[in-house]
Amino acid sequence: MASPVLNQRPPRSIAGPVVLILVGVVFLLITLGVLNRISFVTLYGKYWPALLIVWGVIKLAEHEQAKRLGFPARGIGAGGIFLCFFIVVSGLAATQFVQWWPNIRDNINVGDADWDWAGGTAYDYSDEASKEFPAGGTLRINDDHGTVTINVGEEKMVKVSARKKIRADNQGDADNYNSKTKPEITVNDRIVTLNANTQGAGDRSVITDLDVFVPKNVELVVTGRRGDITINGTTGNVAVNHQRGEVNISDLTGNVVIDMEKSSTRVSHVKGDVTIQGRGDQVAVEDVDGAARLSGEFQESVRLVRISKTVSFKSARTDMEFARLDGRLDLDSSDLRADSLTGPMRLITRSKDITLDGLSGDLRLQDDNGTVEVGLHKPGNIQIENRKGDVQVTLAPNTAVKVEARSRGGEISSDFSELQVNNGDNQASASGSIGSNGPNLVINSEHGTIEIRRGSVSVTPPTPPDVPGAPSRPSKSGKALPAPKAAPVESEN
Repeated sequence: MASPVLNQRPPRSIAGPVVLILVGVVFLLITLGVLNRISFVTLYGKYWPALLIVWGVIKLAEHEQAKRLGFPARGIGAGGIFLCFFIVVSGLAATQFVQWWPNIRDNINVGDADWDWAGGTAYDYSDEASKEFPAGGTLRINDDHGTVTINVGEEKMVKVSARKKIRADNQGDADNYNSKTKPEITVNDRIVTLNANTQGAGDRSVITDLDVFVPKNVELVVTGRRGDITINGTTGNVAVNHQRGEVNISDLTGNVVIDMEKSSTRVSHVKGDVTIQGRGDQVAVEDVDGAARLSGEFQESVRLVRISKTVSFKSARTDMEFARLDGRLDLDSSDLRADSLTGPMRLITRSKDITLDGLSGDLRLQDDNGTVEVGLHKPGNIQIENRKGDVQVTLAPNTAVKVEARSRGGEISSDFSELQVNNGDNQASASGSIGSNGPNLVINSEHGTIEIRRGSVSVTPPTPPDVPGAPSRPSKSGKALPAPKAAPVESEN
């Protein structure tokens, strides 16, 4: 007679029902509004290995129970293999989502509150706050998500008007989140801190736009992550740390320092120095009485207009510095165009067409894989080296220079009879003096032609109109140069 134990079927695994219960609890929390979809993906991306541990513990317990009762132990089975595969794949995907979501959200310039599938409805609120401002104090403003607009207001007071957009599942929850995200003004000695407090509601999306009114001579330190920042009319120094959006600063007396990431910047009418660094899109700096220093990667889309002191720019491709800019400079990924600038100027770049008009002072220029056109107004010592590109230098009338030019793999042409030009099979040269006691003009080119031309006027070329969509202006060689890109406008992003 067969053993009674062997005639019994082993108990079914409880792993499946446990998984169903967990899934049901999760969906119940989502439908009740306790857990939104972003929160669930975040939690799952962090803790999904715990499901494998729970499932393994259940299978181990069932195995030990089957041994104790004398039943044959159940294997994992096809369903178990599929469940394990699903947990691992979905867990790894959720983990990647959690790691990349902030970058994805920022790159597409959309916040949590703009996604319907993030759960809930958007509710609008407003708040106001004010505090007496200590003499000679510094105002620090922190807004993680929202625009910040700063204007001059009453003396000895800082006032803020906040407009909030909160995403929640119902009005009661939104009111609760609103109470936790009130803008806060704190004073510690002469440091005043204005915190938008957008993180007060946890992982709920809160967008807070701030209109801030400050004393005229306040020193400002502004930190923003998403949203535009606008500052007008103050006389103290300004420091901005910003991600994703636009920074607009105008009519300032102090120095300006901007550290940007994925932003656009426009600075105009500043009495002090301007420093811009980081990574971003377009940069426009106009009418600065001090120096302008730019370093970083700005998709090489930069416009500078009328800078009274030293201008420096450094990126992975371009290293440039000169003494003054009375006209305009436009720089993008393939072109550098400037007029009415004063040296000494150093310019080292590659894969870029260069056009400099109305240059005064010394110049040291080095380029690869691009054309070079230089119009000299009152030249100092000039040294131009270009590889795989043509060089054209135009001299204003009555300009005196000593010329030494060489081209390997190209020819040399000149409008001046004073120069002795020799064009060989693979080597060309030109030398001589135009006028008397002039500075040196040295040109070296590889695989490109050299042209030395006589200009028709002696005045500095006029600055092109500073308007978007300006017509193309012809180069000295007759080629039409593209109109410069428009500076970033305040309505974008």
